[in-house]
Amino acid sequence: MHVLYFCAGIACIFIALFDAFQTIILPRRATGRFRITRLYFVLTWWPWARVAGCIRDARRRETAFSYYGPLSLILLIVIWALALLFGFGLLYYSLRIPIQDPLSSHPNFFTDLYLSGTTIFTLGLGDLTPHSRWARVFVVLESGIGLGFLAMMIGYFPVLYGAFSKREANISLLDARAGSPPTAAELMRRHSFSGGNDALNILLIEWERWSAELLESHISYPLLCYFRSQHSNQSWLGALTAVLDVCALMIAGVQEHAARQAQLTFAIARHALVDIAQIFSLPPATDMEDRLPPQRFEALYDMLCQSGIRVCRDGDSMERLNKMRKLYEGYSVALSRYLRMPLPPWVADHPHKDNWLSVARVRAETEAAPVNVGLNVAPIVITDEEHHIF
Repeated sequence: MHVLYFCAGIACIFIALFDAFQTIILPRRATGRFRITRLYFVLTWWPWARVAGCIRDARRRETAFSYYGPLSLILLIVIWALALLFGFGLLYYSLRIPIQDPLSSHPNFFTDLYLSGTTIFTLGLGDLTPHSRWARVFVVLESGIGLGFLAMMIGYFPVLYGAFSKREANISLLDARAGSPPTAAELMRRHSFSGGNDALNILLIEWERWSAELLESHISYPLLCYFRSQHSNQSWLGALTAVLDVCALMIAGVQEHAARQAQLTFAIARHALVDIAQIFSLPPATDMEDRLPPQRFEALYDMLCQSGIRVCRDGDSMERLNKMRKLYEGYSVALSRYLRMPLPPWVADHPHKDNWLSVARVRAETEAAPVNVGLNVAPIVITDEEHHIF
């Protein structure tokens, strides 16, 4: 037995299985700097982002970014399978087992790799016959691992895509409530109607739960962070940042709104944002452009006032809002730069053109139409011939 090859084979098998266990089964943040999954993302995301970022057309560029997540899922499975195949091949080679090979009278390492491949993928060809008790033990063990690995991968896909679909549902619903891309000013303006406070409170409750689900799913499956939304102007990071903007605005400078619920939603949303940034070892950005300079701040408050929202216009309102922004904007910018997901502005640079406005205009015309009351309607008479008794 060659001890070096044997130890190397055991190490390959252990690293592959432990990394797959941490990535798929373990429901908590994976640890370790030299994990296969972490090294894969470190070595592949940067060149992929550089190449995709060179595409000038925004829609094609976003499509190129969207390929990375699903493709990484497939490639990670291939890497784990190859690591297991190579590890068991080293074990067979270390044992120097006699193998009956019809193609070669002197089996070599490639023969052991072929034996490992046909075993782990449960092909059952039977063209190679190992003549050793230990070899039989490892063949049975590798066959069991191959079946379990295949079942684990099959179960991984529905869980992953189920979490992705659940994440995207609220992002799509935010389109009619805050525009596309969503902005804090637009969300507040669209909830300035009578009873809008209660509707906004319900919305923040839903996003509090959404943020908690995002925290749990994206820490357990960091690969979901690379999955893009259906539309180019939507993303989970943009929606999360917009909700944090709204909560910060309500806490720092808006009166007569659901400030208590805004604090609860802000806490869990910021918690999710910070923890996801720590997964990728991203410190908060410090050299970032101000998303809300003084002139934009004044435009924001003017829009809120015109919408009938009571705002605090004391001298400390902007300072209070800036304190809230410092708690999360650095992490949002860091993730935006890393994932190449743009952040939404506080105030839209141009009027939102979406389906909600068309529906709102039709409803406004209905409300403005004259109302007719007391119309004379002829009674419906049922004759004996039309009256049927069953």
